[in-house]
Formats: sequence, C-alpha cells, structure tokens
Amino acid sequence: MSVFFNKVKRALPGNPTVKKWYASLKRISLIREKAVAQLIADETTLNPKEAEMALSQLEKVLIRELLAGNTVQLGDWGTFSLTCNSAAHDKREEVTGRSIQHLNIRFAAGKSLKEALAKAHFTPAESLQTAPSKNQDGNA
Repeated sequence: MSVFFNKVKRALPGNPTVKKWYASLKRISLIREKAVAQLIADETTLNPKEAEMALSQLEKVLIRELLAGNTVQLGDWGTFSLTCNSAAHDKREEVTGRSIQHLNIRFAAGKSLKEALAKAHFTPAESLQTAPSKNQDGNA
C-alpha cells in the first residue's frame, strides 16, 4: 500500500518571504464507520451490525473513561488521553476550571502501529491524476 503525497510550496516558519517545497500527505478518501464495520466483519466472525455495535460501544467507553480522568490504552495499538489549553494567571488561586479554554484528545501510537507506519511506502499523488501535470511553481 502507498501513502500518497502532494508537493507544495510554503513560506518558511518565521520567514514568510522565503518559500520552500514540502511533501504534504494527500487523503484519498474518507472511510466512514459503516464501512469500517464491514471491513471488520470481513476479517472476523462478526456480522457487519455486530462490528458496528462494537465500534459504537468503543466510542461510548472511550468518552466515558476519558471524561472520568482516565487514560485509555488499547494494547499495542495506542493510548488516548486528554490534554487542555489553559489561560495563564499570575497567582495559583486564580486558576479554576474556567481557566481551561479547550480540551484536546491526544492519541499516542503504540508499538505495533509505529512499526506498521515505519513500513509506509510513499508515492507522489500526481501519479493518481490523469489531468495535465503541474509545473514546479504548482501551476498547470
């Protein structure tokens, strides 16, 4: 399997006048929950509805446990935890729950997922296209 990428020209961080070329991953498509359930069913003895229910229950359990302050590790697949963005205060006493501006979900890949990603093969996305190729400035 290939991971496809585009070639994009962007300004250097901190120096908007200098532009360099970067690789940017291209998403080929969005696979929705029902399709994932079908793929799981194809690989197991579960039927598609059972696989869909398992995914739905995983979502419920994950949300409940994260909101209870727990970190959720799914074997070597990876670990989910919460982080937050907070307003800064001068005094310790000023820090309250209202200081939290945004709650984030962090996913840290586990060993098996990292090993799988290390085997990725990268292919220019332009190999997917049948349209005229772009020149090095990104123009057709």
